[in-house]
Amino acid sequence: MSKELLEKLKGKKEFYRMWKKGLATWEEYRNVVRVCRDATRKAKAHLELNLARDVKDNNKGFFKYNSSERKTRENVDPLLNEVGVLVMEDMETVDLLNAFFA
Repeated sequence: MSKELLEKLKGKKEFYRMWKKGLATWEEYRNVVRVCRDATRKAKAHLELNLARDVKDNNKGFFKYNSSERKTRENVDPLLNEVGVLVMEDMETVDLLNAFFA
C-alpha cells in the first residue's frame, strides 16, 4: 500500500472516532469512507495490473498473489437437523443442505 492510502485509512479511523463522539456528522464520515473505498479499489486494480503486466519477468509474485486470492474455506460446521440433533457426517450434511435449499 502506498503512503497516501495508509494516511487516508488512518484519517478514516480518526473520523470514525470523531463521529462516535458527536464531533462529525454521519454524511461527513460516509464521504471519507467512500473516498477510502475508492482509493483501496484503485490501488488493488493497479497492483493486479502490474502483476499481470510483469508476469513474464516476475512470475513468482504473480503466482503468490494468485494463490493468496484463491484460498477458500472447505469445511462446513456441524448443523442441527429438524429434530435438533447435530449432524456430523458429510452425507447427512449434504442431505440437510439440499433439503433446505431445494
